[in-house]
Amino acid sequence: MNQPTCSSLNLANYERTKAAVAEDPTQGYGTFAAETEWQGGALAVSRARSFAITTDEPTPLGGEDSAVDPMELLLASLGSCLTIGWVNQANFRGIDYRSLKIRVSAPYDLRGYLDLDPSVRPGFSELHYEVEVDSDADPEVLEEVRAAAEKNSPLFDNILRATPIHGRVT
Repeated sequence: MNQPTCSSLNLANYERTKAAVAEDPTQGYGTFAAETEWQGGALAVSRARSFAITTDEPTPLGGEDSAVDPMELLLASLGSCLTIGWVNQANFRGIDYRSLKIRVSAPYDLRGYLDLDPSVRPGFSELHYEVEVDSDADPEVLEEVRAAAEKNSPLFDNILRATPIHGRVT
């Protein structure tokens, strides 16, 4: 496998999109959508564009442990979004990484999910992430990258500031 490089990101497309949205903000409006279909038990398949992701629950929670748990998917989504931000910011600064890993973890208390204690939330109580980066960039530059990646990450924003959710049954 070739050594990954931040320069493999298509910044020309990024810059064209940025220029188009700067000229006409309506060019930046859109909607992402995903559809999830239950497959039996705790198994579900979510589809977005031409991609599919299977989820399941671990066996202690009634699933077959055949796929990633939806809560783990949230952690992976945050890590993936931050990774893209780190690569973008490296490109903007003319730096590169020999390797980049972002580990996201979060503690939980099953009493909330299992409806055993109304004072315990069913979700995570907090999120933690750690960036392991191998680069010749100065630590100050890497800190700038971290701050900018957080600032511009849609997932970081959606998690940090509650996004309203509206549901209905049809």
